[in-house]
Amino acid sequence: MSRKENALDLAKFVDKGVRVKLAGGREVEGVLKGYDQLLNLVLDQTTEYLRDKDDPSRISNDTRKLGLTVCRGTAVMMVSPTSGTQEISNPFEEHIE
Repeated sequence: MSRKENALDLAKFVDKGVRVKLAGGREVEGVLKGYDQLLNLVLDQTTEYLRDKDDPSRISNDTRKLGLTVCRGTAVMMVSPTSGTQEISNPFEEHIE
């Protein structure tokens, strides 16, 4: 008898900072307070990263505080820790000189 395991184990991220990308392009960052099997997330001290007005495909440096939020599991596209990661350049991007 095999036990069904989750592809994403969020238990190790509870009470830690996470960044969440949502369907539709929104991105938020906050402290994960809880979750369920449908990937509904409860975040505290949440900050939303706003889109660039000139280029909606880019995140700007503008933010807004949301406080306590619930992210619906069907909209969650990615969850990543805020600490222990760093952004690297895209190795597949063609450089035009």
